[in-house]
Amino acid sequence: MAAIRKRRTAAVLALVMIGIMVPGDGGRTQDDPVKLTGAFVQGGLIQGTTVPQAKVTLDGRAVRVARDGRFVFGFGRDAAPRAVLEVVLPDGTRIHRELAVDRRTYKVQRIDGLPSRMVTPPADVLARIREENARIAAARARDRPEPLFESGFIWPVKGPISGVFGSQRILNRKPRRPHYGVDIAAPEGTPVVAPADGIVVIAARDMYYTGGTVLLDHGHGLTSVYSHLKEVRVREGQRLRQGEVLGTVGATGRVTGPHLDWRINWFDQRLDPALLVPPMTDVGR
Repeated sequence: MAAIRKRRTAAVLALVMIGIMVPGDGGRTQDDPVKLTGAFVQGGLIQGTTVPQAKVTLDGRAVRVARDGRFVFGFGRDAAPRAVLEVVLPDGTRIHRELAVDRRTYKVQRIDGLPSRMVTPPADVLARIREENARIAAARARDRPEPLFESGFIWPVKGPISGVFGSQRILNRKPRRPHYGVDIAAPEGTPVVAPADGIVVIAARDMYYTGGTVLLDHGHGLTSVYSHLKEVRVREGQRLRQGEVLGTVGATGRVTGPHLDWRINWFDQRLDPALLVPPMTDVGR
C-alpha cells in the first residue's frame, strides 16, 4: 500500500504543478469557471465543475456536463503524458487547459510451463466469451445523465490486496491482457457492497471468466464491475445506494481462490479503483 500512497502523493503534486485546484491548496479562485480535482496519473479519475450549460471536450471527445455544471473523465492505464481539456462557456468564452498525466510503472510477472488450457481458452467457449464481452462493452458505452458518482466511493469489501491495477502476466511467453482492477482477498460469503450510488446494468451468475458478475452504472460513462461472486443479490435495473449489499465474495469463473475483482471504467478507459478510496490500511476492519 506504500506504493499507492506514493502514487497519490505524486498525483497531488502534479495537480499543484499545473495549477489545478486541490481541496485546501488555494490553487484556483472561487470564481474560476473550471475546477478539477482527482489523480492526474494513468488510471486516474478526474471530477470537474464548470458553468451550467458549458460544453466540455477532452482530446476532442465530448464530456457530459450535468445541469449543475459537474462532469467527470478518466485517464486509461496507458494514457499519453498530455491531455487537452476544452471548455466553451454559454457566453462563448473558450478555456483551453493542457493537463499533465503522470506515467506509472506496472509489475510484470513471467510464468512458464503452464498447461495450454490455462493460457488459451478452448475453442468451444470462444463464442460465449465474445458474447459476454460484447454485453459488458455495450454496458460501458452508455452515457447515463444522472451523476450518481457524486456519492463518492468506499471499498466494496475489506481484506488484503492480492492483485493491483495495471499488472501483467506473461504466460508461456505469451503476454496476457493487463489486470485492470484491484483484487481483494476475503473469505467466501463475505458481503460485497456498492462503493457508490449506481444502477445495476448486469447481474449475471455464471460468466465464463468472471463467474458471478455485477456491473453498476454511476452515470456519465462511469461504471464498475464486481467479479467472481458466490451470490448475486441484485437484479438488473435496481438502484443501489452506497453501502448496500450487491453480492458475496466467491471463487466463480476462472480463479484459483475466493476474492473480489473490482474494476472501474470511464467508457472504454480503464481506471484504478484504489485511487478513489483511502488506503486499505486506513480503513477500519
